[in-house]
Amino acid sequence: MKKVVLTLAIAVLSFGTFAQKKISDVAKFENETIDFGKIKQGVPVKGTFTVTNISNEPLIIEQANPTCGCTISDYTKSPIAPGKTGVINATYNAAALNHFEKHLTVKFAGVDEVKSITFTGEVYNDAPAPTEEAAKLKTAAVATPVEVGQKTVTATKTVIAPKVVAAKKVVAAKKATVKKVTLTKKAIVAAPQTEVKQ
Repeated sequence: MKKVVLTLAIAVLSFGTFAQKKISDVAKFENETIDFGKIKQGVPVKGTFTVTNISNEPLIIEQANPTCGCTISDYTKSPIAPGKTGVINATYNAAALNHFEKHLTVKFAGVDEVKSITFTGEVYNDAPAPTEEAAKLKTAAVATPVEVGQKTVTATKTVIAPKVVAAKKVVAAKKATVKKVTLTKKAIVAAPQTEVKQ
């Protein structure tokens, strides 16, 4: 009987020693999601996730990895004492327009479980709207006479839109080239290019 009780006691103690720790046993996040709101395209933003050590032992953040190349992360590398806090910083490059939702996976030493934390927002572009003049140029067409057998007809080619630098300033309108084309029964013959300037 003593052997059975002793074996049972050793088994219970061994099981307690090898029990898996959970993130909820060692760490508490102040926030698991950060909403950056609306951010300007091309202007990186940084968010900080704060984590508190709620265990009785030092807490070590082993990894805090972003799930895409648009995010850079950094985190507290030294052990976090019980009751103290550490941080995980995430910097988003804001290169792509529209709504985004990005994740970082966090791994703590001695814990098999991985935690996913999230940041969201919307990237907008504040480029000025094209002026009325630029809008007209965008849809303008260049007319050129084209010979078709004995008849001359007018062919059109849409002009490439100019660059708009500011709401009221149009610069560097691009040139369009139009080929004179002669149509015959046997073949289509292209004449040398002529340059049409705006």
